[in-house]
Amino acid sequence: MTLGTPNTRKLHVVTHGCQMNVYDSARMADLLAPLGYTTVDAPEGADMVIMNTCHIRERAADKVFSALGRLRVLKEETGGRMMI
Repeated sequence: MTLGTPNTRKLHVVTHGCQMNVYDSARMADLLAPLGYTTVDAPEGADMVIMNTCHIRERAADKVFSALGRLRVLKEETGGRMMI
C-alpha cells in the first residue's frame, strides 16, 4: 500500500464523545480538504488519522487507548504514516 500523492492525500477521522466532537471532526476534515485530503472509511487506507475524543468520559478514553494500540501496529506495518 502506498501513500497518496500530494494532491490525493487520504484522511480517516475517528470521533468519540458528544455531538460537539462530531461537529469538530467534520470541521477538521473540511479544513484539510483544500490541502488535498479526502476522507476514507478505514485507517488502513489513510495517510493521516485524526482521533477526536472526549477526555471527560472514561469509556471514550478507554476506546481511544485501545484504538491507539491498533494504530501503532498499523503505523509500524506501513512504514510510519502520520497520526494525530
